[in-house]
Amino acid sequence: MTTATGAAFAVAGAGAPGAAAERRPHPERAAPKGGFRGMWVATVANRDWPSRAGLSAAEQRAELLAHLDRAVARRLNAVVLQVRPTADALWPSPYEPWAQCLTGTQGRDPGWDPLGTAVEEAHARGLELHAWFNPYRVANHTDPGRLAASHPARLHPDWTVPYGGKLYYDPGLPEVRRFVQDAMLDAVRRYDLDAVHWDDYFYPYPVAGQAFADDASYAAHGADFPDRADWRRHNTDLLVSEMSARLAEVRPGTAFGVSPFGVWRNKA
Repeated sequence: MTTATGAAFAVAGAGAPGAAAERRPHPERAAPKGGFRGMWVATVANRDWPSRAGLSAAEQRAELLAHLDRAVARRLNAVVLQVRPTADALWPSPYEPWAQCLTGTQGRDPGWDPLGTAVEEAHARGLELHAWFNPYRVANHTDPGRLAASHPARLHPDWTVPYGGKLYYDPGLPEVRRFVQDAMLDAVRRYDLDAVHWDDYFYPYPVAGQAFADDASYAAHGADFPDRADWRRHNTDLLVSEMSARLAEVRPGTAFGVSPFGVWRNKA
């Protein structure tokens, strides 16, 4: 799920880095007053925020706060912030490098903690902060050499599959599923997130004339599934069910949701 520039709208105690944040009570969790009214803020390719890579920490922070203030002004009650756009992080993660969208160089410390600030400032405004993760997308290109030297996809090239001009983690590998869960749960442990939201939790959209090259992982782990499509669906089911169970252990009460695969049937 991505948005148009300017943050698209969907109607339907802060954490401290390095330590588990105290969970605030959410008496309205089951039925938010007035219903869920959320704003998406996409960071991939600087779509919504930051407006461009390389801004100073103060400029990035000011832009982020402006988005939160806009949510309040429009009487929304939640902000869905993309915090792991391309297997990199908008917080000081021990698993993955700093996101490229911040400084323009993946792995470069931006000099502040965007996710920690977002949680603190959203809660101060009476907003929920939903962390939006992309589990499997590694890059919007297929060249591992363009990733940060410490990037797990460079350290484990066998984890990746180039497809449709992008680079993905292979959902058929149990070690990949475990790793991406570990990377996302790190943010859950650190911050008082109100919800975890997923996009791109499935295999990539089909590209005509191309096959997703998962022969090796299918041979290693798909013996119980004569139909590869069934095996792939099973892998997706595992990612969701495993993460749901682990999330409930790490921080009970945190909401968990996914964006379903979009199919535009009347495109013509």
